[in-house]
Amino acid sequence: QGAGGGMDTIARLVGQRLAGNLGQPVIVENRTGAGGMIATEAVARAPADGHTLLLGPIGNMVFTPILSQRMRISTTADFAPVSLVASFPLVLVVSANQPIGSVNELVAWMKAHPSKANFGGSGPAFRFANELFKVKTGAPGEFVQYKSMSETITALIAGDLIMSMVDTGPATPQIASGRLRALAVTSPARLPALPDVPTMAEVGFADIGFRFWTGLFAPAGTPASVVMRLGNELGRVLALDEVKTQLAALQVEATASSPEELGRLVQSELQRWGQVAETARIPKTD
Repeated sequence: QGAGGGMDTIARLVGQRLAGNLGQPVIVENRTGAGGMIATEAVARAPADGHTLLLGPIGNMVFTPILSQRMRISTTADFAPVSLVASFPLVLVVSANQPIGSVNELVAWMKAHPSKANFGGSGPAFRFANELFKVKTGAPGEFVQYKSMSETITALIAGDLIMSMVDTGPATPQIASGRLRALAVTSPARLPALPDVPTMAEVGFADIGFRFWTGLFAPAGTPASVVMRLGNELGRVLALDEVKTQLAALQVEATASSPEELGRLVQSELQRWGQVAETARIPKTD
């Protein structure tokens, strides 16, 4: 992601404090392009000495491998997981002008108006999330691609889109202003920023619950002692109240883990979302 984006902000916030713990500078380098493949492949091929690391979001580590026919590395075989860094849910929204007040009413409306049913998003992560909703509810709908989250939200407010699962950060002001209606969040518990919005489990759709995430990865072959040191120091950083507060301002939660937990998460996510792609017939990219 480019400078100033969400991942860049997280990397700089965490990296600055990690540098102090490690006693050496942490330089954030943004390598954009090819759906994250340029950065992912560069780190996979870097020396396995712990000095070159990847802040890898679920898009890079799961969705791109599932969809891309050009990816030349494996996000499981070519990386040593270090730790989770942050996680965040999505919120299911519709235009406040729509006569839809609940998830069940949304599903019923989409089934009753299949030619008008649609959903949209600005990248693979949001397509996967919305396709999961379709798969689990049986609702019809065509996917509409947008260039950004702001374009998606504008389309929702205008009524060009019936529904979408979106980031809570950009959506919360529009929900508060009454332009969007929030029907459910995908997190296990209700969100402090949206206390009146039920979880998917509360409205009877527990299998649509999930959190997107980003983690820290080293090249495969990095010594276990180095991975452990990096993970331990990162855990100390993520436990700081100041860091938790700054991440919360970005609508993400500080989420540390062991290397083994992150490795198992990547494997399970590849399986879960791979099944969604197959069932929903999401087309592969060149």
